[in-house]
Amino acid sequence: MDFQQGLITTIHEYGVAGDSLANLKKGLSQRPTALLIPCLFDEFKRPALKLIRDVLKNLEGLNQLVIALSAKSKEEVLEAKSFFASMPFPVHVQWTNSPKVIELLKSQEENGLDLLGTPGKGWAVWQGIGIATRTSDVVALFDADIRTFKDSYPIRMLQPLLEQSHGISYVKAFYSRLSLETNALQGRATRLFVGPLLTSLEQLVGHGAFIQYLQAFRYPLAGEFAFTRDLGMNLRIPCDWGLEIGLLSEVFRNVRTSKIAQVDLGIFDHKHKTIGESPQEGLQKMSTEILSSVLRGLMEHQAESLSASQLSNLEVLFRRVGQDRVKQFSLDSDVNQIPYDRHEEELAVQKFSKIIRPATLKFLESPVTQQLPCWSRVLACESKLQFELEKAGGTF
Repeated sequence: MDFQQGLITTIHEYGVAGDSLANLKKGLSQRPTALLIPCLFDEFKRPALKLIRDVLKNLEGLNQLVIALSAKSKEEVLEAKSFFASMPFPVHVQWTNSPKVIELLKSQEENGLDLLGTPGKGWAVWQGIGIATRTSDVVALFDADIRTFKDSYPIRMLQPLLEQSHGISYVKAFYSRLSLETNALQGRATRLFVGPLLTSLEQLVGHGAFIQYLQAFRYPLAGEFAFTRDLGMNLRIPCDWGLEIGLLSEVFRNVRTSKIAQVDLGIFDHKHKTIGESPQEGLQKMSTEILSSVLRGLMEHQAESLSASQLSNLEVLFRRVGQDRVKQFSLDSDVNQIPYDRHEEELAVQKFSKIIRPATLKFLESPVTQQLPCWSRVLACESKLQFELEKAGGTF
């Protein structure tokens, strides 16, 4: 609810005027646009995806909706197609792990391309980008579990890109993560891990360009973003929980910060992960892979790596900054009369702090990770693969 600007252009929600669906439809008529939703079939059994479908029915003029679906059988795919049959625009359900898709992508090994990524969101996003950019100039991605989805989400995400005079190539969402049931603060991986980590690294290695860039985003782990075709075709896609940070690293590599914007979507809620009982579970596992993605970005963009003494400093700094953040969130919650369990938040910081050393040492042993090659690289080798992938994922 402020009006401040910084390194990344921020589009605020002032609450002065409603978001215009008519303006969006005008923009859609001028620039072919696709929406991409990666999802598991399990999401079709939950109310969030039905809400998303019903809201998207208002987007007449959309060029295409791409559902990047991980399914166990063709019956599940047929059910997904039936679920979206009433949409007023073309819908392509891409069966990402179908036998035909796997056979097609495996065949590219003879060309030296490793396209069989670890099954998950990253692999689904990579396939979805390849399909959506075939016929659309703008693509926006939304997760399938958003329980607060409304017209303003696609309107605000797409408008900066549909008006080309703004010169924007990438839009990232930010929002207030509040529980629908209790109003309590959510987003612990961002609040209690990524925020303290970036602050600690800034103190440790200085005000480097990449660290400053990541800190400019209000919600760097937001899974909702939009981009132009030329940018999307040049993004390498990570295949782990470091997807969001890894994509921000790719955007940093490809475009100037003046071509990036972040937009306030207001109140936002979706499924929540548990902290996990071990570093191999829940948010601890997620944060381990996020840390690797941040450290890899430091190497790529700032030529920085951590020494043994710096690692010790990072552990101490992280815990102190994390504890300071808990105190801040406690006061924020108290004044706003929303529930806050300070003890549980302190325990979360402790668990996050304990993964830093083993995760960093593991990363330094093997800093190169699997990334799916950008589509411009793939098409330089196999020019028809976008079309063939769409065909393979849409037929049995």
